[in-house]
Amino acid sequence: MNKEELKKKVCQVIESKRERIIAIGESIYREPELGFKETKTAAKVEKLFREMDITYDKGLAITGVKGRIKGKQSNRTVAVLGELDAVICAAHQAADPLTGAAHCCGHNAQIAVVMAVGMALLESGAMEFLAGDVVLFAVPAEEYVEITYRNKLREEGKIEYLGGKQELIRLGAFDDIDMALQIHLTTNHTGANVVRLGSTSNGFIGKMVHYEGKAAHAAMAPAEGVNALNAAMLGIMGVHAQRETFREEDYVRFHPIITQGGDLVNVVPDDVRMESYVRAATLNALKESNIKIDRALRAGADAVGAKVAIQSLPGYLPMNNNQNINQVFKSNAEVLYGKERVINGTHEAGSTDTGDLSHIMPTIHPWLEAVTGALHSKEYSVADVDCAYIKPAQTLAMTIIDLLYGEGEIAENILSEYTPLLSKEQYIEFLNSFKQNS
Repeated sequence: MNKEELKKKVCQVIESKRERIIAIGESIYREPELGFKETKTAAKVEKLFREMDITYDKGLAITGVKGRIKGKQSNRTVAVLGELDAVICAAHQAADPLTGAAHCCGHNAQIAVVMAVGMALLESGAMEFLAGDVVLFAVPAEEYVEITYRNKLREEGKIEYLGGKQELIRLGAFDDIDMALQIHLTTNHTGANVVRLGSTSNGFIGKMVHYEGKAAHAAMAPAEGVNALNAAMLGIMGVHAQRETFREEDYVRFHPIITQGGDLVNVVPDDVRMESYVRAATLNALKESNIKIDRALRAGADAVGAKVAIQSLPGYLPMNNNQNINQVFKSNAEVLYGKERVINGTHEAGSTDTGDLSHIMPTIHPWLEAVTGALHSKEYSVADVDCAYIKPAQTLAMTIIDLLYGEGEIAENILSEYTPLLSKEQYIEFLNSFKQNS
């Protein structure tokens, strides 16, 4: 088969398995799990790999599952990524009543799409025409939540980094992969199911802050106490006072939550804890804004005579989509969605650990407008199953065929023009530079 015949065949296979693909996504949707705890979801992936007779490794970064499909040659390897975890949104109608986990970020659709790509490549016979392997990779813990819990895993030696792809990079699970593809659902603001090509995004540093004061009776002897909650609020206000010094082009964000604010209403709070991110668009902006924010947080403690311990943790790096792969993806998306519905992306102030991967290999992370309601909100709902499950799988399968067909010339050309932003060693060194207490 020539390339276009092969693309047509994989699309037909995906369409023929439409109900099965949607059922996979819905099954995961009904049993949401938080990062590094995705045991049920990982088991579903393993079952599907066994049904497809795909060899796989499991237990990677605790719950990751990595399957490999061999091509006629194994010159290069293209990975298709799907994330196992949910986010915390207890108010969502499909949230787990015990954990508050809910798939209102679309990761369940990612896993279904990855499985659909595998089904299509195998049942169409496409791998006989491809000069490389395809890895189907279900990765854990993209949502950087439950920081205290994950930091405990780190202290226990179970993980080193708090994000799934970070940990997989450290463990070498991406060492045998040359490039990576991933889709992400987003809110349909246009009513036209637009595909936004991946662009750039913020990175961030994780932050845990512990203010220590002195307890006293809040009414009878407040002067004998040191109010750690006041210290925390002054620290937050100190960050607010610096916002005008943050450059617009750096997209700096600081959005803390207080995870412990005191024990009793009639006791001066002596133990107050916060979690937050410090986000920015570049590595330099991350470093600069982190220094300013730490300074303000310390000042809050100084103002009332409290103590403060600030723990900075490696967060995620800014996303850098590979423009050459973007163009290959774009040409296939235009066939399925129409040219007018495939547009260039803009900078995203949010973050993803796919950004980390994009620093060491060519990577894309396009956005598909397939849901109503904001991401991570109780209103989130898939509005168009074609755009959430079927068309993304077809587009990715066709993109893989373009990359690896024949002797894999397109993949080779992309790799020959690619210079990593960081080597793996430089990447690890950069992450470790933020593992500090102050």
